[in-house]
Amino acid sequence: MKKADIILAAAVIILSIILIGARIFTRTEGGLAVVTEDGRETGRYSLQKDLEKDISGIYGTNRLVIKDRAAFVAEADCPDKLCVHQKKIRYNGEMIVCLPHRLVIRIESGDAPEVDDTAR
Repeated sequence: MKKADIILAAAVIILSIILIGARIFTRTEGGLAVVTEDGRETGRYSLQKDLEKDISGIYGTNRLVIKDRAAFVAEADCPDKLCVHQKKIRYNGEMIVCLPHRLVIRIESGDAPEVDDTAR
């Protein structure tokens, strides 16, 4: 390896560390878990309230759990169960994906939609 190769490798490593650090320190907690099945939004759930909900679709069932302001999939009847093994999500932009069930759970900022009594 030449001196220029070592300098380039060091610059890439330093830049990666800076970008990862910036991502970690600037992330914000979300307020909603948005559920999308087969490309269609089917639910919005506040991260402020604990919840256990079975999400049953055409392709199968997943159990969404919201606890301690984080969302995760506790159970699924898909063959690989990769969605069950994904970490809890709580920050804007994080998501859990179950490909066999065509399910995406994504964290967004904001609060759960409130029903306005005057609009009725």
